Amino acid sequence: MSSDPAARAGALLEIDLGAIVSNWRLLAERAAPAQCAAVVKANAYGLGAAPVTRALAAAGCRLFFVATLDEGIALRAALGPEPEIAVFNGPLPGTAAEFAAHRLIPVLNEPGQITAWTGQKASPAILHVDTGMSRLGLSTREFTGFADELPKTGIVWRAIISHLACADTPDHALNEQQRARFAAATHRMPGVPASLAASSGIFLGPAYHFDFARPGAALYGVNPQPGRPNPMRQVVRLSGKILQVREIDRGESVGYG
Repeated sequence: MSSDPAARAGALLEIDLGAIVSNWRLLAERAAPAQCAAVVKANAYGLGAAPVTRALAAAGCRLFFVATLDEGIALRAALGPEPEIAVFNGPLPGTAAEFAAHRLIPVLNEPGQITAWTGQKASPAILHVDTGMSRLGLSTREFTGFADELPKTGIVWRAIISHLACADTPDHALNEQQRARFAAATHRMPGVPASLAASSGIFLGPAYHFDFARPGAALYGVNPQPGRPNPMRQVVRLSGKILQVREIDRGESVGYG
């Protein structure tokens, strides 16, 4: 007969799903009337995407973001057919059929992905515009060149998104610059839902909320406002067993060397 795994473990990490739900509700209230999605990439930041998303879906979350196609497929299996699942990295060549089969929404980050997705009329997509992060997304120059052609692609645009580089520094000038650039981009796609704010961006105020927010780290207890009291509940608790307590004389060595 094997013992309880918790009894055998040298350390135990406890994950409070109720705290994650509470954090999502706090962020949703702060972002309202905008909607609130949830970023659960990297296995919900290592805490277990399946239990985390089931708890959030039961609380009312209807849109989840993952990083890769494999994460999306696994999450669809865990959640069933209803919630929307978007994939930040977008489609790699030859994967369109898998996106469709698992009802996953690709985030299109560069012109080649847009061209490849053109004609996938039954499958919606999200457009990512880089407004200052210099990471994924169409540059503002690329977007300007594509904007007039986007309605002709036949793609059903689920949303247009961008990501703030300095949202955890509220007074940083880049925040307003990115907001203005993103607002200008949304005007080129009227009627398409827009999303700019992630965890820290929610606390920059309503001008940054647009149609929906996409919190990630704050869901799991990370302070979205560094230097200020953390409004998020603690989600994880790590405890360990003490194997031995030793007393030694002053000057004695400890460990190797």
